Amino acid sequence: MGVIRVRREILEELLAQARADPQHECCGLLSGRESVVTRIHPAPNALASATEYEIAPANLFAIMSAMRAEALELMGIYHSHPAGENRPSARDIRRAYYPHAAYFVLSPLGGAPRPIRAFSICQGRAEEFDIETV
Repeated sequence: MGVIRVRREILEELLAQARADPQHECCGLLSGRESVVTRIHPAPNALASATEYEIAPANLFAIMSAMRAEALELMGIYHSHPAGENRPSARDIRRAYYPHAAYFVLSPLGGAPRPIRAFSICQGRAEEFDIETV
């Protein structure tokens, strides 16, 4: 199991976002430097769905351009699972187009034992990361 390092305030912001509208999946990108996630880039869920998410191409382009302008690297992609376990679904695994990014799956449920989980998804397999708070 690998490790992904994330600043504490980013983890807090991820949970706040997932809980702000728990009926719909939230989504966005995570970036940083020197192997630490330091920025969150929220995006509207173009599908406005409780069971799937999509970042519109224009939003994705704008976020990637902003990251490039600030010399940040893409480190993760996140979304929430309003109901059910926060691990990658079969659809999440099929649509994991960035094998070098960590995929964060959030639970808005107050009693979730691990409301934030992160995974490496490559060639149809999901392996969980340990999340190290920095």
